[in-house]
Amino acid sequence: MKYSKEPISISVQIEKLKNRGLLFSDEDKAAHYLSNISYYRLRAYTYPFQDNENPAHPFIKPVSFEEIIQLYLFDRRLRLLIFNATEKIEVAMRTQIIHNYAMAHGGFWYMNPVLFNNTAYFAEHLASLNKEIDRSGETFIKHYKEKYHEPTQPPAWMSLEVSSMGLLSKIFGNLKSDSIKNDVALHFGLKDVDLLENWMRCFSLLRNICAHHGRVWNRRMTQLSLPRKPIYIFCQTENVLRYKLYAYLSAILYILNIISPGHSFKQNLKNLMFCCPLAQEKEMGFPKIWKDDPLWL
Repeated sequence: MKYSKEPISISVQIEKLKNRGLLFSDEDKAAHYLSNISYYRLRAYTYPFQDNENPAHPFIKPVSFEEIIQLYLFDRRLRLLIFNATEKIEVAMRTQIIHNYAMAHGGFWYMNPVLFNNTAYFAEHLASLNKEIDRSGETFIKHYKEKYHEPTQPPAWMSLEVSSMGLLSKIFGNLKSDSIKNDVALHFGLKDVDLLENWMRCFSLLRNICAHHGRVWNRRMTQLSLPRKPIYIFCQTENVLRYKLYAYLSAILYILNIISPGHSFKQNLKNLMFCCPLAQEKEMGFPKIWKDDPLWL
């Protein structure tokens, strides 16, 4: 089927939303918002409150444009909070992987195929890393290239510093299981290396969503594995939805409690959730009594 929808003016956008049942208290202010936040972007926030089986997409409960904007702004603040937390986690995980393997196998361990399970993945990941190194504008990369000619690429503490979190998680996932890999997992309070690999992938995906201004509220994400026997306090709520944001936030808090004991993430999140509009905690997987869980106390 050929897409045939034509672009519509902001005034028509408002009229269309009114006809669907969305309430407006100030249409001029709404027009200002829609000139800076696209109608299509806001659609993700109105969608759960509409009958989307109906071609007219009518609203199924009284909701105002102002409430949708508050939900959008809440999601933005939540996204910024998560982005800051996952940055700390990424730096810590990168540091532990680079250091532990360098101490055991030297600075160029990431170029040694013997350390990896799948040689095809090893070659693919190394090629991707080389592209990221060559694209990098970091001074330390330029200095290495100008001064040294062998090996052609810098040691791990330079090379893997410029890799994406996604690529780092793939490289780590392909490393053979041994005491070094276990030590990295134990540093983050996890007895299961597979669990750490899953969390790295999940954190990478979540950070990418935040970095590209994507929606985190009411989003279905990759299943996050939950620790069966955590070394430290983890959430004890039963039936946590592993594809919802609450599971991810619990894992983020667990890691932050280890790597940054004085962090403000927990309190900042509680303060933000206190202002959550339209009673949307459930849509993000938050249990009713989540604040009473030992992890969040």
